[in-house]
This record gives sequence, C-alpha cells and structure tokens, in this order.
Amino acid sequence: MKLISKEIEFKYGKKILFNEKLSNYSWFNLGGPSDVLFKPSNVEDIIFFFKNVKPKKIIILGAGSNTLIRDGGVKGVTIKLGSQFSYLNLPSSNIIETGAATLDKKIADFALENSLTGLEFLACIPGSIGGAIRMNSGCYGENISQILYSINVIDIFGNKKEIPASDIKFHYRDSNLNQNLIITSVKLQGKVFPKELIQKKQQDLIEKKKNSQPSQIKTCGSTFKNTENKKAWELIKESNCENYQIGSAKISKKHCNFFVNEGKATAKELEDLINKVKETVYQKTNINLELEIRIIGHNI
Repeated sequence: MKLISKEIEFKYGKKILFNEKLSNYSWFNLGGPSDVLFKPSNVEDIIFFFKNVKPKKIIILGAGSNTLIRDGGVKGVTIKLGSQFSYLNLPSSNIIETGAATLDKKIADFALENSLTGLEFLACIPGSIGGAIRMNSGCYGENISQILYSINVIDIFGNKKEIPASDIKFHYRDSNLNQNLIITSVKLQGKVFPKELIQKKQQDLIEKKKNSQPSQIKTCGSTFKNTENKKAWELIKESNCENYQIGSAKISKKHCNFFVNEGKATAKELEDLINKVKETVYQKTNINLELEIRIIGHNI
C-alpha cells in the first residue's frame, strides 16, 4: 500500500522526498535511504501531515550528531524539521524561546549576548536542542534538565500541547518523552549575570572539550554512557579495546569513547565494532555498557 497519496505529494512538493539517502543527514556519513523523508516548514505542515497520512510510527532526525543509521535505511516515515524551526527569541529577561532545530551552540551564543548564565555548556554539545532535550544532553556536570522551562510538542494524531519541564522525567542521557512526539519549540531558563564572566566560563568549557575530544572527523560523539562509578572511556581502555578496528570503522586515538568512520566504513562495520567493544568490556569487567548514540534503521 502506498504510504503517501498523490494529493499529499502535490501539496508538499519538495518537502517530501522518496528513497532519500540518509547518509547526508548523519555525522557518520552513513546510512541507507528513507522510504519517506518529510521536511516540514511549520507546525501546520506537521499537523496536516499527521491527520491525513496517519503514520503509525515515525523516526525523528535532528542534526544527526548522535545517530548511526543502518545500511538498509529506514522504513516508513522519517521527519526532519526544516530550517524554519531554527530561531531564537527572548520573551522575558531570563527565558529563551527557540525552535527545536536550533543548534545548541547558537543557543549558548544567544544566551551570552543576552547576559544569561547556565547555558554555557551548550556550546560544547553538537546537535540541535530538540534532540538534546530528548536525551537530556549534558557535559561537565551540567545537563538540559537543569535549564528547561517547557517544550511545545505535536503528537502523532496532530494535537498540540505545551509540556512543563516538571512533567518530564529525566534520567542520565535519557527522558521518558514518547518517541512519537515531535518537539517543535523549547523554552529555556537562565539567570542574568555579567557577560564577561559568562564568556570566560563558555570559553573555558570549549577549550576543555578541544583538548580532550576529536574534531573535524566523521564521528557521533560519545558512543557509550558513563557508568555510575567509571567513565566509559576508562572501561574501554582498561579492557584493552582502544586499538580495535573493523574495516574502516575505528576508535579515536584522542578519546576512545569516540568511534570513527575513517572514510569508507559501512554502518555494519561501525555497529560490529561497537558490539565487539561492548562484549569485551563485559567479559573483562562484568559491566554492561549502554549506548549513548542511537542506532536506527535496518540492516541489508
């Protein structure tokens, strides 16, 4: 059965793409095609789509900075918010309102411009704010749950609602948000503070990241979550996995919790390498590492 009718195709034009290569949308530069890739320009686009297409399940792609897409691609509907969902406003002196597709670094810079502290760590987090909220992104002792005021969402039936942060259960690199909710906009709360002190804190964090993590390579950041007592990279190093390699899938020399596509890797090679490290760490330490990146799609 054809998922998208001719009428829907005609209405949305280039906002709906078929068999689109998802490797273009992941920092690993890997992944097969999506059956349907929908790139809405506004909230009304999403509501109309849900009420007329009625997908049973969706995959939401953010900036692709923490997602490994399998070589077989994604069945059904994948949604990626258009650039119109990237914007920043200051509705009150300590609240930032931003579209879900806005990059975290842009939000940190906007907070700095408006003398709001508490958001400096966002300068070190790749990706967009929608994905950051869903996985409760954070670094250096700070995370999204500490600065979130509320989110606006649309459910799979096309209903809009605002959810206050107090109604969301956040965990370490996770939340209880339904996977079929689309976050469209976000309100974040900071504290008014001297701009020069905010700038110093933000720059210190950026330097710390630059000195410890690889950049300008095909990676999706930290692969595994840290455990309660040990960092994931320590467990990988102690288990002598840091030199593991499968095909062109390797582990970064600078930070062994960063897995890298050296140029010609397949998603399967990356996933096999991830599983090999996970199994070795468990055999040697009896600790079961949990993924921080998400893996979506089907194998060939």
